Amino acid sequence: MSIVAGIALIQYTAFILRAGRLRGQHGIPAPATTGHPEFERHLRVQSNTVEQLVVFLPALFLFAYWVSEPWAAGLGGVFVLGRALYARSYVAEPSKRGPGFLLTLVPNLVLTLGAVIGAALALWAGR
Repeated sequence: MSIVAGIALIQYTAFILRAGRLRGQHGIPAPATTGHPEFERHLRVQSNTVEQLVVFLPALFLFAYWVSEPWAAGLGGVFVLGRALYARSYVAEPSKRGPGFLLTLVPNLVLTLGAVIGAALALWAGR
């Protein structure tokens, strides 16, 4: 499960590096966030990914603790694959990002709700 978290962070780092490279390639000075459409799409992928990671990482570890580490790892793997599909789709054609977004959203929802329910049940059982 920690390996999945590490892979997600490596993936995010790759998104950061790609957006940064395109910023330089297209001559877009910081702090500008607009310019060439290719840069804007990659920057949006990076931004959306960090927004999702804010939910994903704590939910992943909490779900692993309160519910199941193997299931957390599996759901985390779906999240990482979803982010890859989201990035590829968004860069190619933003309107086709839906499937990748769903493969990110659903694991985040399951991990978050599972963690809360698991913790609540443990509390109720006196654990």
